[in-house]
Amino acid sequence: MSSQKLFSPFFLQLILAMLVLGVANGQCLKQDFYKKTCPAAEYIVRKTTAPYISKDPTLAAPLLRLHFHDCFVRGCDGSVLLNSTKNNQAEKDAIPNLSLRGYHVIDAVKSAVEKKCPGVVSCADIVALVARDAVSMINGPYWKVPTGRRDGKVSIALEALTNLPPPFANITQLKSMFGSKGLSVKDLAVLSGGHTIGTSHCSSFTNRLYNFTGKGDTDPSLDPNYVIHLKKKCKAGDVKTLVEMDPGSFKTFDEDYYTLVAKSRGLFESDAALLNDVQTRKYVEVQVVSHGRSFGKDFAASMVKMGKIGVLTGKAGEIRQYCAFVNK
Repeated sequence: MSSQKLFSPFFLQLILAMLVLGVANGQCLKQDFYKKTCPAAEYIVRKTTAPYISKDPTLAAPLLRLHFHDCFVRGCDGSVLLNSTKNNQAEKDAIPNLSLRGYHVIDAVKSAVEKKCPGVVSCADIVALVARDAVSMINGPYWKVPTGRRDGKVSIALEALTNLPPPFANITQLKSMFGSKGLSVKDLAVLSGGHTIGTSHCSSFTNRLYNFTGKGDTDPSLDPNYVIHLKKKCKAGDVKTLVEMDPGSFKTFDEDYYTLVAKSRGLFESDAALLNDVQTRKYVEVQVVSHGRSFGKDFAASMVKMGKIGVLTGKAGEIRQYCAFVNK
């Protein structure tokens, strides 16, 4: 093939388009991405996050969830942070995201970073770094976060509905949804362990207590004694009450979640679903027997992997000045 044919106008345009788009698979991310452009970035992120977690440790769970919800919709591009506009309902206003909180922490961190390095550090990277720091501040693992993400310009509520695993998902649905993001069955079992911290509204699981099959029955996979306990906290139709996902240690990152799942006390159907697959069930059992010996290390590895989903790099996207708005 001649060089003239090899470098045809179409071929050159294709290469140019790929470079301009810069849509990556995470291999373009790297540790210390801001070493030259904003060397204090990660220090500023941690220093700004710390007082919020110290004052209210329950913020760690929603900040972790914010990262998860960001990555599962359009990739880790900060799209979950964008406000709705007159002509568009954004992800943050989709039903699965209405209970998200912690945006004020992200905004505070972004403001602090902007003062030092204006227009350099993306909101998407800040979400990833804050999630890591928040988890590590409540006894969880610490992992090195590859950075270099850029911020997306699009946020669509419907995409949150179709991409985020719902609390009533079965194991087949969960494996499919995680697999579509390049995550393994082990990642599914590991990242589910994030439910060791945080709370949930009763409405996310009361169908398991009062009307599981539409006949006024309870979910047979849920420990009957736990059903009695939960019914005392949540009445049918309750949409306001919050319940600890890992009773007794919901503010501390530990392996107790797996003990609850093994005892048929996982709060969501998606938690109970881990017992319906050989590989995920085995992971649950190993963590119970070993008292979570590998959980911290596994969680760190899966978080790094999740943080690479559908990232924008190079010249794709932008570096937002304010995380809730695209640049003008």
